Amino acid sequence: MITNDVQYRNTRAWADRFEADAADLATAMPPPRTRLQQAKIDAARAQADDLREQLSAYEALRSGAVRTFEANSLLGLAEALVKARVARGWTQRRLAEQLSVAEQQVQRYEATGYTSASLARLADVADALGVTITETVTMGEGTAA
Repeated sequence: MITNDVQYRNTRAWADRFEADAADLATAMPPPRTRLQQAKIDAARAQADDLREQLSAYEALRSGAVRTFEANSLLGLAEALVKARVARGWTQRRLAEQLSVAEQQVQRYEATGYTSASLARLADVADALGVTITETVTMGEGTAA
């Protein structure tokens, strides 16, 4: 997942490189191709496609078109909060200012999926971003002690 404009620019550059590599390989290896040659071309195209999907997802967030983020677990909540920050158009610095912490702290939180953050800090982040979190707690199958 792309979380900031620097990553966006880097991802776009890599996608362009993979697309150019696929085109260069296709030119250098005209049909009929061996399976290995075709696999090299397909791999470069697949990588470019994957990166383009990430770029599109980031662009959709940045445009404000996406307003709801699903989290199927507490671990998924971290990704949803990052998406909410991007959708709000905030940088990590802006969120840090709202939380009265150093920008590097927000960078660490996001890089580690908020694993070091307390539940209270997650609530602070959600409040700062102006997001509402709804919860459902479901008991799994099993026996009671």
